[in-house]
Amino acid sequence: MIIRKLVLCLHRTNRKTKKMKVLNLYACLGGNRLLWDDCEVTAVEWDEELARLYQERFPNDKVIVTDAHQYLLEHFKEFDFIWSSPPCPSHSKIRISQKTRDSFKFIYPDMKLYEEVIFLDNFYDGKYVIENVTPYYEPLIPAKKRGRHLYWTNFNLPNDLGERKLDGILCQMKNELEILCKFHNYDFTKYKGYQPVQKIARNLVDYEAGKTIFNIARGIFENKNINQIKLF
Repeated sequence: MIIRKLVLCLHRTNRKTKKMKVLNLYACLGGNRLLWDDCEVTAVEWDEELARLYQERFPNDKVIVTDAHQYLLEHFKEFDFIWSSPPCPSHSKIRISQKTRDSFKFIYPDMKLYEEVIFLDNFYDGKYVIENVTPYYEPLIPAKKRGRHLYWTNFNLPNDLGERKLDGILCQMKNELEILCKFHNYDFTKYKGYQPVQKIARNLVDYEAGKTIFNIARGIFENKNINQIKLF
């Protein structure tokens, strides 16, 4: 009886104090991260201006300005959950639609996307999600398609991520940026860096989808810790 009470006490204490350690790679302005709670987040972003605004938006997160791809390789073991959103332009369907233009520049697809999928799938013990746009080619590694995004994960995702929809083709609207500011609940005009602000706004992950995916990973993390305590 005394042992059982001790186990229950440890169980409750663990759930209250142990927080999931999260690595948010290519963090941008934290669209995916907005509704995450009760976790310790390390965000990695190469663009110093984006990193500054991210820190302003999430003052309790640890923000690191460095190469996210290399940081993942060196620090992946330190985290319980990893979210990665590698740059998508070299994979986007837009490239095919623009290939007949005189100004079009031919480039190779950036294979860092698949390097991270292969690496995490084989060497990482926690839960991960790698997000990107639906590419102009057949994905080299099967992924879960939700809306206009692909997700590579090592856990199941529901068919509906709760992702909100934007009507119409925004790039043809004069007030595109205004619409995106309202949609993401963020004033993108704060950004004064070198990247096109419309591109940043378009590529931000919807926070409802980010919340759904995060809560699934956290549920797995919490159940794992509960099961570990029950072994004692």
